[in-house]
Amino acid sequence: MKQPVNEFKSKSGIKRIFSAFFYSLDGFKSAWRYEHAFRQELVLCAVGAAIALALRISAFEKLMLIGVLMLVLIVELINSAIEAVVDRISLERHPLSKNAKDFGSAAVFLAVCLAAAAWAVVLFNRFY
Repeated sequence: MKQPVNEFKSKSGIKRIFSAFFYSLDGFKSAWRYEHAFRQELVLCAVGAAIALALRISAFEKLMLIGVLMLVLIVELINSAIEAVVDRISLERHPLSKNAKDFGSAAVFLAVCLAAAAWAVVLFNRFY
């Protein structure tokens, strides 16, 4: 029995790389348009990156500060993907749907906590 082929996975080589790039751009556009939390976190990331680059700290510390902010964006995108899949399946309230969405939210919360801790450690060690 022949398995169905996903049309998005049928590309190979350089064509696949270009397609993946444009799918990613579509993802960013959709996240910006429909996800309030993503917009807020992206603005925070941009401001934080500017501050990190302006600080008199090592390149590694700058990378760490910007990296943890980007991690928040990454986890937020994954959380948004989980929410979209759950909503696609059903808009009815269900304990498993709530769990999936709550787990994604908890992951974002942990990423934000990690970012806050990293910023606190770097800034505290540098300025105190």
